[in-house]
Amino acid sequence: MSSHGSLIAHLDMDAFYASVELLRYPELRGQPVVIGGGSDAAPIVQPDGTRVYKRLRDYVGRGVVTTSTYEARALGVFSAMGIMKAARLAPDAVLLPTDFTAYRHYSGLFKSAVATIAPEIENRGIDEIYIDLNAYKDDAQGIARRIKQAVHEATGLSCSIGLAPNKLLAKICSDLEKPNGLTILTAAEIPTRIWPLSVKKINGIGPKAAAKLATLNIHTIAELAACDAGVLQENFGRSYSAWLMRVAQGIDERQIVTYSEPKSVSRETTFERDLHARQDRAELSALFTHLCERVAGDLVRKNVVGRTVGIKLRYTDFSIVTRDSTLEWPTDDPIAIRQAAGECLRRVPLDRRFRLLGVRIGSLSPKDATAMRPAEQQRLFES
Repeated sequence: MSSHGSLIAHLDMDAFYASVELLRYPELRGQPVVIGGGSDAAPIVQPDGTRVYKRLRDYVGRGVVTTSTYEARALGVFSAMGIMKAARLAPDAVLLPTDFTAYRHYSGLFKSAVATIAPEIENRGIDEIYIDLNAYKDDAQGIARRIKQAVHEATGLSCSIGLAPNKLLAKICSDLEKPNGLTILTAAEIPTRIWPLSVKKINGIGPKAAAKLATLNIHTIAELAACDAGVLQENFGRSYSAWLMRVAQGIDERQIVTYSEPKSVSRETTFERDLHARQDRAELSALFTHLCERVAGDLVRKNVVGRTVGIKLRYTDFSIVTRDSTLEWPTDDPIAIRQAAGECLRRVPLDRRFRLLGVRIGSLSPKDATAMRPAEQQRLFES
């Protein structure tokens, strides 16, 4: 492997949003809890100080699950699922509103705690990071345990860490012993510990790709590694099939990137089933709005605004179409992003089903007075 001798850690916070909420509502520990409601999903405080929580069975709307506790996941409720569908699976689950301000706060706490021990960090989102541990090879397990303890002391939350020769394997490992796991993998252990796993464990193989692989009788990473290259190319195209062959062998040449100026922010989701713009309009509308809100949240977290809004669709035949639109003024407003993304969506063919939808915003700039609309600047001077 080209990454032989390297040591990379992937740290993933355990059910992050839900765990933050459990700090606020500890009486809900051990119960199925779903995060994703609006402000009306906030619990009602009784005169005696007790709380009355909203339940999924009472929800009516088009919202989407942001995340869920492990107890809710055991009932089949996962992120990006429509809340109405989740209610059918877990009607007695508690529904709570999202609070991205709190999640960003705890995100900053855990990342700062890690940086005091191992500062070479690649930020991969609000709840996960890669860590370069090449300087700590002599005591990798000890360092990982120190990091886990530091995260818990700083936040009260648990995390799972995977240690491996590269990013691909580290990310797989961090998910193997959740929650509060620590998994260490060497390159020599790939055949015995990685190959028996489902292909779904590889980040980048979504539900539809896994289903298509299943039609080729490929269910495990070992079966993918043994598959004929020509068969993969015939079914997935040259680029994606080449990537499948590499990752099945545990090959990943990506390096830790400790800092980069953000050029764009994007969010995308692969559907549980192929959707049609007209026949599944309500479900798609909720998912689309959710993606725009998450993009806006990322912009706020990075303290940037953007001007170029784009969308991405992947049809059932894996063909991809994109469209962009440039705003007059930079923004981080989810409503403005949703409106511009909707205009882009109207410029693509919607007469056939598609499997993936993504929203992107580029042309980023720091969020300061110069990036605001003149009217906003005027309000600042008037205040």
